[in-house]
Amino acid sequence: MKPGLSTTAMALALIALGAPAFADIEAAKKFLDTEIGELSSLSRAEQEAEMQWYIDAAKPYAGMEIKVVSETITTHEYESKVLAPAFTAITGIKITHDLIGEGDVVEKLQTQMQSGENIYDAYVNDSDLIGTHWRYKQARSLTEWMEGAGKDATSPTLDLKDYIGTDFTTAPDGQLYQLPDQQFANLYWFRYDWFNDAKTQADFKEKYGYDLGVPLNWSAYEDIAEFFTGRDMSYMGGPATGVYGNMDYGKKDPSLGWRYTDAWFSMAGGGDKGTPNGLPVDEWGIRVDENSRPVGSCVARGGATNDAAAVYAVTKAIEWLQKYTPPEAMGMTFGEAGPVPAQGNVAQQMFWYTTFTADMVKPGTPVMNEDGTPKWRMAPSPHGAYWSEGTKVGYQDVGSWTLMKSTPDDRAAAAWLYAQFVGSKTVDVKKSHVGLTFVRQSSINHDSFTKRAPELGGLVEFYRSPARIAWSPTGTNVPDYPKLAQLWWQNIGDAMSGAKSPQEALDALCAEQEKVMERLERAGVQGDIGPKLNEPKDPQEWLDAEGSPVAKLENEDPAPETISYDELIKSWQ
Repeated sequence: MKPGLSTTAMALALIALGAPAFADIEAAKKFLDTEIGELSSLSRAEQEAEMQWYIDAAKPYAGMEIKVVSETITTHEYESKVLAPAFTAITGIKITHDLIGEGDVVEKLQTQMQSGENIYDAYVNDSDLIGTHWRYKQARSLTEWMEGAGKDATSPTLDLKDYIGTDFTTAPDGQLYQLPDQQFANLYWFRYDWFNDAKTQADFKEKYGYDLGVPLNWSAYEDIAEFFTGRDMSYMGGPATGVYGNMDYGKKDPSLGWRYTDAWFSMAGGGDKGTPNGLPVDEWGIRVDENSRPVGSCVARGGATNDAAAVYAVTKAIEWLQKYTPPEAMGMTFGEAGPVPAQGNVAQQMFWYTTFTADMVKPGTPVMNEDGTPKWRMAPSPHGAYWSEGTKVGYQDVGSWTLMKSTPDDRAAAAWLYAQFVGSKTVDVKKSHVGLTFVRQSSINHDSFTKRAPELGGLVEFYRSPARIAWSPTGTNVPDYPKLAQLWWQNIGDAMSGAKSPQEALDALCAEQEKVMERLERAGVQGDIGPKLNEPKDPQEWLDAEGSPVAKLENEDPAPETISYDELIKSWQ
């Protein structure tokens, strides 16, 4: 072995030459020495025992070539480039872990569902599809799999209770359909250094009459956005020009839909109260009956996709994008907009995914101090005028391993071994440090994150706090995520471009969602848990009833409220 050549690299070289891969404890020990070290929630002896189980369990599948797929984020890049080759070296199962766009992942999954062709042996797809998987019955119930055909390939140290996201991947039938692999929230992001500066604070209070701080509502967010846009921040070492008080994106692209389905309406105050998602109306505005059957999306059927809270949400987003955001943002996608705050000219962003934390903490960027601490912090997003206590406050993305029934059992078992390996207690603390997308409580509580917390701008504090459970993915009201999600970006895009007013765009969106649900109802493909639409009636009857949907408020701009970040953190602790 050449000096400095890792076991993983050597295994890959041998595989390329047609030689058999390693499948023994020595390969595992090398991996533990060179990659894991002390970054594990298990002792070294426990790590070796866990790796020995994988070696033994993989023997029936040694030599198989397995293909899995996920979206391209830092966590999955680490899995693809480091953990997949390591798993191959340790077990002899050759893993190809493809990285593609999130929309492409959904498209591949949809194609496999429609054709029955085994395109991939496992998918990391969002738990947002839980309603789809539960109703179509084309994804394996992992509860049944682990007790049946997949029993011998299920790790005795899997410890499902240690996972923080399984509530989101469990359907109303009580079955677990997906295993969380990475999890991140959408939170408020802001320049802590700017907000805490005495001159900045004095100037803000003189202009608005209250203290600059973390905004608790959209009224305060809007004031702060206005205050910083165009402000000369050179007295703090920031830009003299080109400063903006908001960051967002507006390109007519699939990711524009995520901006809204990922709980933007509920942050405005749309949907009903309750966790993990409001019932009977969720943050998509889809109403279900007592049997979880979708019954409407438009207000006339009891839905809320086009009610006053939804219109307010879209109207504010467009207004802020036009007034307080870099002009180029209108043509950006999710992936292009995410890293922009790290460039140092944005004061705040209400809807910022924590998956970008890994890029935001890179040394030498304008938003990092020389001592390795950030100039920024993250906090709960402010809520809109229609919001009240108990309404959903934010979204968590839970990218989760999904096994399709169209995948042969042996291939599913080999892929299942890999899915467990990359989230195993041996590996997960290190993976969490790389991608900062926590899925295990034991990793969140690891001492290494206590030490690193000051460098991560509130991420660790958030995930250790009881506040975390209020952030949740799309729930089970959505009967067919692939079909319905594509309607969002197309219709919201019409509002963004000015082709339609927000009300017109949302009227069209809810009507199109109901057409899809009508087709599902007629086809009967989802059985007695599929859509069964209400008859339309006078919308006012629904607006007069308690809960969602809601009528337009006389005042959509209540008194602004802020809180000191340091006070907020104390409340978490």
